[in-house]
Amino acid sequence: MIVSTPLITGLGWFVTEKIVAPRFPDAPSASIDAEDPQSQKLSAVEKRGMLYAMLATVAFSLLLLWATLPVGSLPGAGFLRDAVTGDLLKSPFLSGIVAIIFAYGVIAGIAYGVGAGTIKSDVDVIRGMSASMATLGGYLVLVFFAAQFVAFFNWTQLGLIFAVEGANVLRSIGLPSVPLFIGFILLTATANLFMGSASAKWALMAPVFVPMFMLLGYSPEVTQTAYRVGDSVTNIISPMMSYFALIIAFFQKYEPKAGIGTLVATMLPYSVVFLIGWSLMFGLWLAFGLPIGPDAPLIYVPATTGG
Repeated sequence: MIVSTPLITGLGWFVTEKIVAPRFPDAPSASIDAEDPQSQKLSAVEKRGMLYAMLATVAFSLLLLWATLPVGSLPGAGFLRDAVTGDLLKSPFLSGIVAIIFAYGVIAGIAYGVGAGTIKSDVDVIRGMSASMATLGGYLVLVFFAAQFVAFFNWTQLGLIFAVEGANVLRSIGLPSVPLFIGFILLTATANLFMGSASAKWALMAPVFVPMFMLLGYSPEVTQTAYRVGDSVTNIISPMMSYFALIIAFFQKYEPKAGIGTLVATMLPYSVVFLIGWSLMFGLWLAFGLPIGPDAPLIYVPATTGG
């Protein structure tokens, strides 16, 4: 279903230009760059900083390559592999991958600051890191209360009850296949508002809907596709999503008074339009009998056993 990419791109452009952008008339626009062509060009010191960052990143990458080469291939190589077996899958390299990613960011950032002249001592490094952490203050406050809400919501089991009961209702209605799939998409999109984990929802819904649609002649791949449609469109408006508070923190950089309501109101048009567009495309896909992808047929053919 590769056609979903241009579909969502077009729908996203339409919602942005016609619905969302007019709500923020004071936001910077592309006309600023048109009036000042130099506004997006790097200065000489910025170019030097980028060069320093690139050289530091390449040097660190070569060091990691040397540290993960098979032991004995080069002098001192392989010291990040398992000391006994020489394995890379279970090694200090993979167990310390978070620290390595952190080191990449720190090394590139310091190299850029040295090259651009913004870092002249360790005091400048600490000051820059402190400024970056200061922006996370609002995020940490939101995460604290969001975590309490999620914990209490999970304790009540309301999301589980809603998903199971909704599945039972859809199964008992007895609709034709296409309306039933659309109902499944709507159920998934609604359940996504209450259950942030996609795997948890699928674990609840799959035992009900996969056999149901297989009995109607549709493959499990089709059910998975319908589930992904419903699961994806309401993530951005669900307070249960793990990154919801982080998105608000970034939103507040451009709209200081933004909160949960502002974010939901801004992103709701995207959710509604994407849900309608994807559901229509999915319905047409079923109507024309097109395959989901390579080795992913639309129709389920039960296996037959010889007598």
